[in-house]
Amino acid sequence: MELKWLLCVTLLALGILALQAHDTDEDNDADDVVDIEDDLDDGIEDVEESKSETSSAPPAPKVTYRAPVPTGEVYFVESFDKGTLDGWVLSRAKKDDTDDEIAKYDGKWEVQDMKETKLPGDKGLVMVTRAKHHAISSKLSKPFVFDTKPLIIQYEVNFQNGIECGGAYVKLLSKTPELNLDQFHDKTPYTIMFGPDKCGEDYKLHFIFRHKNPKTGKYEEKHAKRPDADLKTYFTDKKTHLYTLVLNPDNSFEILVDQTVVNSGNLLNDMSPPVNPPREIEDPNDQKPEDWDERPKIPDPDAVKPDDWDEDAPAKIADENAVKPEGWLDDEPEYVADPDAEKPEDWDEDMDGEWEAPQIANPKCETAPGCGTWQRPMIDNPNYKGKWKPPMIDNVNYQGIWKPRKIPNPDFFEDLEPFKMTPVSAVGLELWSMTSDIFFDNFIICTDRAVADDWASDGWGLKKAADGAAEPGVVGQMMAAAEERPWLWVVYILTVALPVFLVVLFCCSGKKQPSAAEYKKTDAPQPDVVDDEKEEEKDKGEKEEEEEEEDANEEKLGSDADLGSASQEEEEEEEEEDRKPASEEEETVNRSPRNRKPRKD
Repeated sequence: MELKWLLCVTLLALGILALQAHDTDEDNDADDVVDIEDDLDDGIEDVEESKSETSSAPPAPKVTYRAPVPTGEVYFVESFDKGTLDGWVLSRAKKDDTDDEIAKYDGKWEVQDMKETKLPGDKGLVMVTRAKHHAISSKLSKPFVFDTKPLIIQYEVNFQNGIECGGAYVKLLSKTPELNLDQFHDKTPYTIMFGPDKCGEDYKLHFIFRHKNPKTGKYEEKHAKRPDADLKTYFTDKKTHLYTLVLNPDNSFEILVDQTVVNSGNLLNDMSPPVNPPREIEDPNDQKPEDWDERPKIPDPDAVKPDDWDEDAPAKIADENAVKPEGWLDDEPEYVADPDAEKPEDWDEDMDGEWEAPQIANPKCETAPGCGTWQRPMIDNPNYKGKWKPPMIDNVNYQGIWKPRKIPNPDFFEDLEPFKMTPVSAVGLELWSMTSDIFFDNFIICTDRAVADDWASDGWGLKKAADGAAEPGVVGQMMAAAEERPWLWVVYILTVALPVFLVVLFCCSGKKQPSAAEYKKTDAPQPDVVDDEKEEEKDKGEKEEEEEEEDANEEKLGSDADLGSASQEEEEEEEEEDRKPASEEEETVNRSPRNRKPRKD
């Protein structure tokens, strides 16, 4: 019992300490506002300018922005921190097969700070307008040739206003003599398209590459399988997210969001349609023979309809055993004209016809079992069999489902190195969106994973650190979430109340045993006690019995001794009494005159 109470006190103390660890009181005005801020991760310390060391709660660490610098060889890099679009080309093309009013690529691009930025000085490319075609591109420092080095594409996106319908993907434009960035449009040849896209509730993360058929020379788009991860948060949380595509010479690929793999696979096995066509195809000229029997079951030709099979018997018949309920009003209709209804004043019988009062339920039928002509209820006909059909038997002539024969695929080829794609010489954004102010930043194209990681750490990593420093702590986030979803309060209350209830139940659930006096006052049966208590009571009872026996023996011995002494005293008294009369008689005799001797003179 003492251990149980000790455990209870320990749990309660831990709960109080946990609550105190989350609470930091700051009295700002008449309203008690509690701001709970999480400490910044260890990585933020590398970019802090200063940190106050006082006895009070420290303020949120300040993260200073520094423009990222590539740490190795790159094919393209852009941070937009110069504040200009130098090196970028705005498209002046028009979309084909589109009305002239919306065919132009007249969407507006600007270099701006991010809304609600936590890093002053960090600029990016913003797609300012909505419901317009946007296209902008820039040349690589040198064309990328797919040979023995991997390709890494990485950039940041922030849907500052959320996203209704639109994309934020990037295109790596193919190196061709016809490439003209001034006329960049949706039909401009590209090698890879990668990035987020959303419309309605369909959240996508594209990875598409255009594969050249070595036999025909035509290009066909190959789409990566959809990721299993839930992508919705990346489109709705209004935070900056880092998108990375790693394409390796062994045909493997990885797609990462915020440096976490969300999709991976192989160009030979995980693309749709497959890179390589099948070796055989169905013969388009093959036709099913006229006598080909595909029926696994057929009606039994030898079956005969039984003579007593009545196909005309109805499925339902009147119940002959039914009896009309007493009180049925045969002469009363179920509905009658509403006696309170009046013809409208504007009713024109020439135009509207003769006016009739609306029908209402007959009030007399409310207390009766029914009104109108009574009819017997219908029941299932036990003799109903329906239309006779012969039973089905196995078809002895069944030949299976016919399929055309296979023939060698005349278009078959086998490309075991789909990684060797068309070289790329430019990067571009060709987008349509119903939401404005999509923010792009920190593009990099390189071959070294470490270079991409360093670039991400100096760019996206700073944004993450600054956002983490400014965000409320766990309790603050829970409060904010509950404001948006009030039903979370129920979850919070249950989460807190349930452990407290269990602790109280554990600590205070000892059942009180009624005293012996209470049992004496009632006829309630006494509960069984534990074995140890039984043994203790048994030993105690045996000792008491032994003590009682010893006392009884002593009393018995004492009483015997008393009786012996008493009887001895009685005998002595009787002897004394016997002796006493005798002496008295002698004395009397002696005193008698007869016996008195004469005195001598």
